[in-house]
Amino acid sequence: MMSLAALLVLGVATATLPACAPTEPAPAFEPGASASPVATPTTAPTEAPQTRDGLGGPGASASPKPAAKVLAAGNPNGRATVPAEARAVDASKPTRTIGTGTPASCTSAAVVKAVAAGGVITFNCGPAPLTIKMTATAKVRNANGPKIVLDGGGKVTLSGQGQRRILYMNTCDEAQGFTTAHCQNQDHPQLTVQNLTFADGNSTAEKAEGGGGGAIFVRGGRFKVVNSRFVRNRCDRNGPDLGGAAIRVLSQFENKPVYVVSSTFGGASGQGGSCSNGGALSSIGVSWVVLNSVLSHNEAIGSGANPAKSGTPGGGSGGAIYCDGNEFTVRIAGTIIENNKANEGGGAVFFVSNNRTGTMRIEGSTLRRNPSGQFETRGFPGIFFLGAQNPTVTNSKLS
Repeated sequence: MMSLAALLVLGVATATLPACAPTEPAPAFEPGASASPVATPTTAPTEAPQTRDGLGGPGASASPKPAAKVLAAGNPNGRATVPAEARAVDASKPTRTIGTGTPASCTSAAVVKAVAAGGVITFNCGPAPLTIKMTATAKVRNANGPKIVLDGGGKVTLSGQGQRRILYMNTCDEAQGFTTAHCQNQDHPQLTVQNLTFADGNSTAEKAEGGGGGAIFVRGGRFKVVNSRFVRNRCDRNGPDLGGAAIRVLSQFENKPVYVVSSTFGGASGQGGSCSNGGALSSIGVSWVVLNSVLSHNEAIGSGANPAKSGTPGGGSGGAIYCDGNEFTVRIAGTIIENNKANEGGGAVFFVSNNRTGTMRIEGSTLRRNPSGQFETRGFPGIFFLGAQNPTVTNSKLS
């Protein structure tokens, strides 16, 4: 067995994911060049929904305002083709509906109950955009599938109030029920979130499965995100390998990809996610396909990289995306990744394939102004990459 010192010299990452109780040793790597400073953003949030308490208390109104513009997310100029399995699920005939037509009827408790029951879930909260303040994390019950769809109709925001994770699915969590003998590789539940905003989620101090996933944590089954927005989410400020201020994913059935389609993470100054690693997305051993989306103003704020340098807590890689594991792939198409930053490496994307089999493709996309504080791969601004070969870049701009 090679010593830790030898692994550090070779730049080999060592994170693995055991069957039902992952421990996540951190990757080692070598420093490179740094990128340019962040430019001052000028864009504004795409939507400012009316905020209500969603609990039927004094903050809820029985006479909602007229309908406002519904959610606008993703890159409208993205031209990536979206495969059938990555598209929104038909929610025209829901299994259950949260609310009875008023903001007061759309409560945190109703969301938690509906997610636990499963099926296709929609909202009927009145014509105006509404923020539901979550007082508990909504958790998927593994037996109540196979499909679980949460569709906000473009008008609903689920807020963690800066105090809690918003949504949780884990096929290897006994408390949510075991449904197969191989929890880390099963085809259900299949969770889809669409036409929703996830705001102010916070998984700080959540230690199960290594932590991370400020808004959403997923392990096992299948997961996709369509036409959704993630703002101001966060997870632990320090620590090697934990991450995903918006989303953390561990394990997907037969290594099928997580699809992120026409969605926005951050989108404007002050709206981005913040975590030790992966200011938007984070995973171990998981493939991603990110299509026609926007990831901006997210940050990896840890310090000391992975493994943590002596005297540091570790972290600080993958301003927008942090990926680790063995054989996995990342495809970014029709997407804008800009104004993200990492204290250590990969201001836009940190990608480490431990056994050097992983690959990354960037197609019809723009990556710009994503400073890497300490290191990145020469010739790929904002990216730190260790894999089978250099990333494949077509019809894209990296600067």
